[in-house]
Amino acid sequence: MMTAEFPDKAAAREHVWSTLREQRAAAFPFPIHGRIPNFRGAAEAARRLMDDPRLRRARRVKCNPDSPQRPLRQLLLEAGVEILLPTPRLRGGFRLLDPARIPASACAEAAGLAGAERWAESIAVRDLPRVDLIVTGSVAVTRDGRRCGKGHGYGDLEYALLRDLGHPPVPVVTTVHPIQVLDGFPADAHDLPLHLIATPQELIEVADPPPSPPGIDWNALSDADLEAMPALAELRPDRT
Repeated sequence: MMTAEFPDKAAAREHVWSTLREQRAAAFPFPIHGRIPNFRGAAEAARRLMDDPRLRRARRVKCNPDSPQRPLRQLLLEAGVEILLPTPRLRGGFRLLDPARIPASACAEAAGLAGAERWAESIAVRDLPRVDLIVTGSVAVTRDGRRCGKGHGYGDLEYALLRDLGHPPVPVVTTVHPIQVLDGFPADAHDLPLHLIATPQELIEVADPPPSPPGIDWNALSDADLEAMPALAELRPDRT
């Protein structure tokens, strides 16, 4: 597939959303604009990703709650991997899905949003256990490890939050449709770097991922940002 360099992330997102829709490669829920888009082949991409040794070794992962990663969440639970799920804007902290407490017959249910509410236990941000790997949702990615999400920056902030809490950097992986793999778009210093990208057809190993953000850039957050994400406000250095 021919793609192009995009002048900014907004243009990259719009290209992906429009092309997925036009080529009928998107999947429920609709509309896909403004979302981490679900795509045809998400289950195949999840299975391909699970073949990687880093996924097979992982015992606990942080995973986004979006629809395209639901097949991967189910496979992780079935493999006995604990999953940390962020609540929207971290207003409820995180939820932990522990497969030791979930019947095998309920893994598919627990992998969905409604099922996670039933099977997960709440964990405060300050009490987060270490994770071996991060699964993130993406709108657009590049083969050199750049990523853009919906544009709100929550995935980037959640990663930076873990670093602020003293957690070490860990590999970051994603599943996408080939349409979402672009030639290029600008990157920011706070962006979440990708180490591994799975599509239904291939596993893309990023040879030299961008640097991992060392933590939260508090000066870049406005009072409105902190009000929208109370968990961050509680951790801000001048309030602790």
